[in-house]
Amino acid sequence: MLNHVKVNKKLTRKYNVAGPRYTSYPTVPYWSEDIFSSSEYIQRLKNQFESSNKKGNAVYMHLPFCESLCTFCGCNKRITKNHSVEMPYLNAMMKEWKMYLDIFGEKPKINALHLGGGTPTFFSPSNLKNFLSDWFNTVDISENPEFSFEGHPNNTTKDHLQVLFDIGFRRVSYGVQDLDLTVQTAINRIQPFKNVVDAIENARNIGYTSVNVDLVYGLPFQKLEHVEETISKISELKPDRIAFYSYAHVPWIKGNGQRKFSEEDLPEPGVKREMYEYGKQLLLENGYVEIGMDHFALPEDELAIALNNKTLFRNFMGYTVNKSKNMIGLGVSSISDCWTGFAQNEKSIEKYYKKLENNEFPLMRGHLLSSEDLTIRKIILDIMCHFNHDWVEEDFVTIQFSLMLNRLKPLADDNLIKITEMGIKVTEKGRPFVRNVCMAFDLRLLRKQPKVSLFSSTI
Repeated sequence: MLNHVKVNKKLTRKYNVAGPRYTSYPTVPYWSEDIFSSSEYIQRLKNQFESSNKKGNAVYMHLPFCESLCTFCGCNKRITKNHSVEMPYLNAMMKEWKMYLDIFGEKPKINALHLGGGTPTFFSPSNLKNFLSDWFNTVDISENPEFSFEGHPNNTTKDHLQVLFDIGFRRVSYGVQDLDLTVQTAINRIQPFKNVVDAIENARNIGYTSVNVDLVYGLPFQKLEHVEETISKISELKPDRIAFYSYAHVPWIKGNGQRKFSEEDLPEPGVKREMYEYGKQLLLENGYVEIGMDHFALPEDELAIALNNKTLFRNFMGYTVNKSKNMIGLGVSSISDCWTGFAQNEKSIEKYYKKLENNEFPLMRGHLLSSEDLTIRKIILDIMCHFNHDWVEEDFVTIQFSLMLNRLKPLADDNLIKITEMGIKVTEKGRPFVRNVCMAFDLRLLRKQPKVSLFSSTI
């Protein structure tokens, strides 16, 4: 085993607080079901579409079904072995899409499509093929589009891979989490390493040009040696990208699964931080480049190139080279983003179906961004993508800048950031605390804490 990196336990204790992951700003708890105007959001979406369609739009499709419950998972899912649910759900998503087509008035140009879940490969290859073929007939495709999907190594068949490849998908992301059987048993995600190897090899043999693997640290009963074994074995397969996520323990929100084990079964914060730093060290030694928060890529991967070119972007689908300011979410619980507004679909499949039956957009809540929100959103996006932000005039005019500086001072005193007249830069020492840096800019979090704890720990 390599020498473990040293973790500053004092800083870990100080900054290990509940905080957002900042896939958006404002974060979801500050969106409203009561004051959100779906009609105003749709108008903003239409306006953004008119200005951005030539550059292209991103689309996210949420496919929520899984045959079994993974107890670490915080995604919106429906557990069933009944595959008769497939076609009614796909038909509902197509109806939702056609409602968007009616307001756009012209054929959408698509530069990114991601199938998330749940387990997209729960759906049969033939059902996916028929649905997506019909959907592609309604759109134009940009040059060099990003088409990706999430696959379970245990049930992503060669037929799944071939069908989606033939339609145009070139990236697959496999959820592996950890290779140790004790950890896999605790999270109810038992998948032999051979299944992972076969899934990756099948994708490459068919012609996929990008394979991503998701790993998670901080899982129940997980130890440093498990992290080492998992990363060492996965690195030998040389996936183009590896996401190395912190386990978010929020059983008060996702209690049906995360109550299967207790907080005592989880690594304590100092050990969890060491897991990440050690895992990061292993990934760097295996030739990967650190991309923003929790992500790594081979140097020739387009994410690494975008990082070097300062063109990296981040949205609800993760880090991307696609800078579309219009993302349309289809399916239950999915989120749409028109840059000046967010909207989320109904989380309940039954409510989602009901609204569509009534010819209503199945939106349940959202947020229309103010000028202050937009300024802070840009700052946080820069920090999450590039660990720095150059001050611009809006920063001094739109937000309470002196308040921001006061909130940043403790981070600067701990040498986690550097503040100059030109901007702010997160130091190498501060990268593990990037969420805390973003929290200093989060005026909504400062003004009003959520009534209940909704965020996972930052460490």
